[in-house]
Formats: sequence, structure tokens, C-alpha cells
Amino acid sequence: MAASVFLDSNIFLYALGDEEPKRQHARDLLAATPTISTQALNECSHVLRRKADWPPARVAEELSLVIDLSHLVDVGLAEIRRAWSLSERYGFGHFDSLILSSALSAGCATLHTENLQHAQAIDGTLTVVNPFRVVCP
Repeated sequence: MAASVFLDSNIFLYALGDEEPKRQHARDLLAATPTISTQALNECSHVLRRKADWPPARVAEELSLVIDLSHLVDVGLAEIRRAWSLSERYGFGHFDSLILSSALSAGCATLHTENLQHAQAIDGTLTVVNPFRVVCP
């Protein structure tokens, strides 16, 4: 059964970074066996290679640990089609809509991200939460 919490890529980027207290809070979220998507893994790979200048082997090693701590869901055609609909309905960009779509498809009740409006309800079943809002004002 899938976890009820879905993490966006920015959460595990903080878990791998050095910005405290966000780092520790992100690691605590990862330790709770969240759901993540292949899209978020790809986004992290890109950021870690381009912006953090990590070598491919380090990216693979660190993100493999993230995968081991999570429920991983693939992004498929159904999620892409739903993302188009969410983008139309809510006005989000495609990649944010794809994260939302993946979280909804996985049956998650909460999406942790800094990229969307805190406390917004999506399709009446998914709530967007900025996990750093209280911990790191």
C-alpha cells in the first residue's frame, strides 16, 4: 500500500544538501517512507549534476538511498493526461501538474513541496503542504 505522503524533488534536495534546519526536517520526512515519482528523481539528478556539480556516481549512490527509503511510482501516460487536466483547471505549469497527478494517482493525501500554495486542496483529496513553513519560517 502506498504511503499517504508524497514528496516533491525539492524536499530530497534539501535532505542531500547542507542547509539546516531544512536538511534535518527533510531527512525526517524521508525516514517516514514517503512516495516519490520517477519525475522527481530525474529533476534531482539534473539539479545535482548541473547546479551542485556532483559526479554521476555520487548522484546514483545518493539517489539510490532515497529510492530505498521511499515508495517509487512511475510517471506514465495516465499521469501525463491527468497533468494536462490539472494544469487547465488550476493554472499550474506542466511539471507541477505532473507531480500533483502522480501524487493523486498514488492515492496520497499530502504533497510536501515549496513550489505550490500551502494548504491548497487539489481534487478534494490531496493537500499541498510546505513542510518548512513552521520549521524554517
